Amino acid sequence: MAFPPGFLDELRSRISLAELIGRRVRLTRRGREYVGLCPFHNEKTPSFCVVEDKGFFHCFGCGAHGDAIGYQMRADNVDFVEAIERLAGLAGLPVPRSTPQERERAQRQKTLLEALEAAAVFYEKRLWSPASGPGRAGLDYLRGRGLDDETIRHFRLGWAPGPEENRDRQALRRALAGEYPEPLLLEAGLLRTSDRGGGNYDYFANRVMFPIGDRAGRVIAFGARTLGDDQPKYLNSPDTPLFEKGRVLYGWAAARANIGRPLSGNGGDPGGHGVIVTEGYMDVIALHRAGFKTAVAPLGTALTETQLQEIWRLSPEPALCFDGDGAGQRAALRALGRALPLLKPGRSLNFVALPAGEDPDSLVRGRGAASFAEALAAARPLAEILWQSELAVRPADTPERRADLKARLERRAREIADADVQREYRRALLDRYYLLSRAGGGLRGVRRDPPTADPPPPLPPGAGRTNREVFLSLLARFPALIDEWIDEVTALDIPEPELDRLRHAILEVAVSHPGLDAERFQQHLGSCGLAGVLGVLNRRVAAHSGFAAGGGDDPDVIRRGAEETLQLLRAQRPGDLEAAERAFAEDASAENWRRLIALKEREAQDGPIGGIDW
Repeated sequence: MAFPPGFLDELRSRISLAELIGRRVRLTRRGREYVGLCPFHNEKTPSFCVVEDKGFFHCFGCGAHGDAIGYQMRADNVDFVEAIERLAGLAGLPVPRSTPQERERAQRQKTLLEALEAAAVFYEKRLWSPASGPGRAGLDYLRGRGLDDETIRHFRLGWAPGPEENRDRQALRRALAGEYPEPLLLEAGLLRTSDRGGGNYDYFANRVMFPIGDRAGRVIAFGARTLGDDQPKYLNSPDTPLFEKGRVLYGWAAARANIGRPLSGNGGDPGGHGVIVTEGYMDVIALHRAGFKTAVAPLGTALTETQLQEIWRLSPEPALCFDGDGAGQRAALRALGRALPLLKPGRSLNFVALPAGEDPDSLVRGRGAASFAEALAAARPLAEILWQSELAVRPADTPERRADLKARLERRAREIADADVQREYRRALLDRYYLLSRAGGGLRGVRRDPPTADPPPPLPPGAGRTNREVFLSLLARFPALIDEWIDEVTALDIPEPELDRLRHAILEVAVSHPGLDAERFQQHLGSCGLAGVLGVLNRRVAAHSGFAAGGGDDPDVIRRGAEETLQLLRAQRPGDLEAAERAFAEDASAENWRRLIALKEREAQDGPIGGIDW
């Protein structure tokens, strides 16, 4: 069965090869590649690599090599057609059938590409016409923007004839009419039909032309800038069978080819961000010319979800570099809002702050590549920008405003679909909130959760949970330790919801009422609805931790025991048990309960791993 070439390209582009293979093979990122144990032969040392930006895998041990389709065929022992069908199901693409209509459509797509290529050649020739020719205005403009002839030719910039040479706006139509019928040129977005009954005429006129390429670099559309007073200032091709503005990034193919390469003349990528996302064509071209060859840009609109996915295909934490004015800042916040629900472990955004009134083009032309490299190196992560944006809404200088800030932070964290990332954001944002409140004089009051009945006795804890319980119990009983270790408390990874709620309450009481003795400190925790949890913890700690039980009040003994517990918490890595506890906390299903019980029983038989024998 023959598939249209365009369909196979689209299928490959929608499938992340690293994610596909990562479903069965544990992959570790190393630079531009992912490595792991080969799934096609037995080995102990990884010799299997996945090159995500090039779309292929290779094993240096057994020689296995191929793309997503080849991997699916090998991994599932299926033929080419079945592999296509399975991948299409993952990508959400309907599989085209080899009908006469489909073959005709594939041929038409090829012809559209040929027509657009011919148009690009036409525009290029017009730009490079004799010195007194029609393209002189466009060439002068580009040279005036600091582009040398080599760069202009590399990006295939062109000129669409204006009124003085094309009064009837038929120049491109006449040039291509002999080879391409008008219906095809209309479908390619090169002509438009007059709404006054005047026939078809050139879509672009009197503009500098920027060819827009697909993932393979083939021309599929154009962007155009007027040199006069025509509106809009920038104009893109209309949507066509080959081009959908919200799915395409200017410069994507060139950026993919340069991911991981040193920045020429700038000593490598100082920020380590891979892809640099800018606002416009000239920013991309100027950055490429300055050595930052991984720059891309959306096509005059806010970043779409599809464009964000395309960017993440190239690098996990790209740098967004919008203009240093109010409009650029608003564009950055729109991108943040669009990206927030899509965040995944290891996938985020960084934000570059440019000097006021500058864009990447003006910055590299006016201050040099080193100035842009400095700005890139100072890029801030998405979490920082989210915090600053919410903090800037209004001063957090009253209890009511601080409560509003807290509510907004929690609401933004809940926008994240991935449960692990959402939990980390919520913790990071609320910890910063508590520290801010503490630095600003503290809250006037603490959160009062509705009093609840004592919870039922929880499952016997594993070693990791025991250490977390011991540490939190010590903080509640010896609040003088909190100031000493406040950074450690805010950074604790606590998967159990009730323990994490206790951690937040400990921070909040310490912030709101500094200097409390142990008795009053625990009274405040109890008023937050945590008396039952504290009672269970104190009984457990008495059973597991001799140094903290009963009358163990020697400050040196308590501090030494707390330090040892904290060291264990730093060293522990969440395993199957912690993952099962987290899964049950998020979804108290019978299946998750059975899995948790089984792991608890196994640990009881095998003994605690990595814990202290108190």
